[in-house]
Amino acid sequence: MEKTLIVINGQGRSGKDTVCKIMAKYYKVKNISTVDPIKEIATFAGWQGQKDDKSRKMLADLKQVFIAYNDLPLNFVLKEAQKFLLDDNQIMFVHCRESEEIEKIVKNSPVNVITLLIKRNDKFFERKVFGNHADDDVETYAYDYIYSGNNENTEQLEKSFMQFFETQIKPNLK
Repeated sequence: MEKTLIVINGQGRSGKDTVCKIMAKYYKVKNISTVDPIKEIATFAGWQGQKDDKSRKMLADLKQVFIAYNDLPLNFVLKEAQKFLLDDNQIMFVHCRESEEIEKIVKNSPVNVITLLIKRNDKFFERKVFGNHADDDVETYAYDYIYSGNNENTEQLEKSFMQFFETQIKPNLK
């Protein structure tokens, strides 16, 4: 399998991080987010890592400021993609929320890119409105793949997602 960059998205608590951890059991994986450099800036300004609605909005707003100022999130991803080309990882996950930012990654990446939306539909998952563009509009992009699982536990998610990956995504990778 050729190195592949997977832009992964999904509403908060849909299982994106868990999917990345599962994939790391089977493949050599690098995992980053377009908001990583924004979180560093926010930490310097006093943010303490909260994942509440107020913090999510602040991070989304701050990200938009740096997109307009110097395209920091895209430049961060492209720099990490160059490193990925030289390391022994097989898959690089890039967490990205905004459709327009996903499209920039797809168009500018030096690595083969696919896009993946993670949806969760079990009885424990409750869709919600977060009150910011980044979280509320995750389903507006035309993703290459959409995984929707009824995954009440990690073991069930692992089995279901790996079957999806091996039968739907992997055969189409270069």
